[in-house]
Amino acid sequence: MTSESNPNSEPNVSFTMEDFARALDRHDYNFEKGQIVKGTPVEYTNDGVFVDIGGKSTGFLPLREVSLQQVEDLSEYLPLGSEIDFMIIREQNSEGQVTLSRRQLQLKAAWDRVSEIAENGGSVQMRVTGVNRGGVIGEVEGLRGFIPRSHSIEKHNLESLVGQLLTANFLDIDRERNKLILSQREIARAAAIGQLQQGQISEGNIVSIKPYGVFVDLKGITGLLHIKQISNAHIESLTTLFKIGQPIKVMVVEVDDYKNRISLSTKILENYPGEMLENIDAVMANAEERLEQAKERLAKAKEEN
Repeated sequence: MTSESNPNSEPNVSFTMEDFARALDRHDYNFEKGQIVKGTPVEYTNDGVFVDIGGKSTGFLPLREVSLQQVEDLSEYLPLGSEIDFMIIREQNSEGQVTLSRRQLQLKAAWDRVSEIAENGGSVQMRVTGVNRGGVIGEVEGLRGFIPRSHSIEKHNLESLVGQLLTANFLDIDRERNKLILSQREIARAAAIGQLQQGQISEGNIVSIKPYGVFVDLKGITGLLHIKQISNAHIESLTTLFKIGQPIKVMVVEVDDYKNRISLSTKILENYPGEMLENIDAVMANAEERLEQAKERLAKAKEEN
C-alpha cells in the first residue's frame, strides 16, 4: 500500500505568512473614528499602551488619553489581558494601527451625565480648583466648570473657596464648545426660602427703594415691603424714611415660591399709626415682642367677634 492510499497519513499543508495576510484581508476591519471597540492591553511603553482590538495591528493608547484623572499605575488601571472598552480617536495609519482613548469615553459619559442632571433640574457639586477675575473654576463630574462671581454666594474672597465643594445647578451646557457654566443663586435662594416662616420676624437690609415700596434682602433672597404695609399712617416719601443698606426687621406675610414673591410687613409692629415714621428705631429694637403682642391682640379680637 502506498502512502497516497494510507487513510491515516496527513496531507502536507504549507501555510505561509502571505496566506495569513490574505486570510486577514478577508475579514472586515473597518475601524472608524468615534467607534467604540473592545480591546485587551498587551504591552506598556513609555508613551502609552498597545491594545489588541482584533485587527491586523494592535491599537495604541497614548498616556494623555488613558483617563480624565491622573493615573499613577497603568498596571492597576489597565491590567494586561483584561477586556476594556476604548474609543477610536484616529483611524488606521499606513501600518493599520488606530489610536485609542479611554479619556474620550469618560468625557462622553460625563457630558451625558451632566446633560441628564440639567434636564431634570438637578444640582451637582463642583470642587473649586482655581480663581480668575470673573469667578471660580472647578471640576464637575470630571469636566471643567465655571461659576461667575455674580452667581457665587461668596462674591469677595473667592480665593477662600479653593478646595471646597460648592453645590450648584447649571446655567449653560455647551458640549461642542466644552463650556459648563453653573450658578449657586437658585441653590442659595431655595435654602434661604426654607428658612423663612410666614408670620415670623426676619432681618435683612434694604437694597432698593421704589415709589411703591422697598425691597429687602433676606440673606440671599429679596422680599417686597409694599408702601401700604410699612405703616398704618400715610407716607409721603419712602426716600426720607429709608436708605440703601439700612438694616430692617420685617414680618413675613407671604412666601409664594411659584410666583417668586415674598411679601413683608412692618405696620403690624406699630403701637399706634405712624410710629414707623416717627420712631422707627424703637419699633425695630423690640420687633419680636411687638409681633407677639400684635398676635395676641388679633386673637383676642377674633374671640370677641
